[in-house]
Amino acid sequence: MGVILNFVKDYERIARFRFGTFEGMKGPGIVVAIPVVHAKVWLDTRTEVLDIPRQTSITKDNAPIDIDFLVYLRVDVNQAEKAVLEVEDYHSAVVGLATTTLRAVIGDIPLDDVLSQRERINELIRSRLDQETGRWGIKVTNVEIRELIPPREIQDAMNRQMSAERVRRAVVLEAEGTKQANITVAEGEKQAAILRAEGEKQAAILRAEGFGQALTRIFEAAKAVDEKTMTLQYLDTLKALGASPSSKFLLPLEFTRLLEGLSARSAGDGST
Repeated sequence: MGVILNFVKDYERIARFRFGTFEGMKGPGIVVAIPVVHAKVWLDTRTEVLDIPRQTSITKDNAPIDIDFLVYLRVDVNQAEKAVLEVEDYHSAVVGLATTTLRAVIGDIPLDDVLSQRERINELIRSRLDQETGRWGIKVTNVEIRELIPPREIQDAMNRQMSAERVRRAVVLEAEGTKQANITVAEGEKQAAILRAEGEKQAAILRAEGFGQALTRIFEAAKAVDEKTMTLQYLDTLKALGASPSSKFLLPLEFTRLLEGLSARSAGDGST
């Protein structure tokens, strides 16, 4: 009777039986098996992916929905013997358990939440599966829902809702744009009015300053005019009056006083 040498990899284990009695999990490394005496069951401890067929589940508000998802699992190295001793085919067992768990989870959630809370549902299914498969030495590491398909009438209602929402957003954006444009125009008109008022104010100030300067100059010129200059101006005026055809003239009192002053100065000049 020969001996069979089995080379077990790091991610593999062998459940060895001797005349039907479980001896334990062997590996990694070289595991000896004697034909007829030993029986072997190989296990792969790497993560596996199970594709759960599409299932129709009923939500809490009695809406049917089709769901298919993936289950990621692996054999727990420390409890690998359970995957051999506690369950005949752990793959089939996990598929069946995942199907019933899915229906139980979806039955507690309304349709709107099922469609919008995929991550939450993934975690609920994973945690419940992991609790159940632990007795088989199986660790469920992840669950991913691939597709959610609601009934046709619900899809049509969702499409109408999405279309209405897009229209509403477009109207809101258009109204906001019009509002901003009106605000911009009003701000421009306000700034223009302020600038016009400021310009008119500056022009009035400049005109007032020019008028004041003119009065100052006139006043300065008037101070430089003496009595002789005023007398000569009166004489020029009198000459112009004499050239006119009028026969009567009214001389102001100030003019006669000027003439008296002029005569006195002339007399004084002759005496000297």
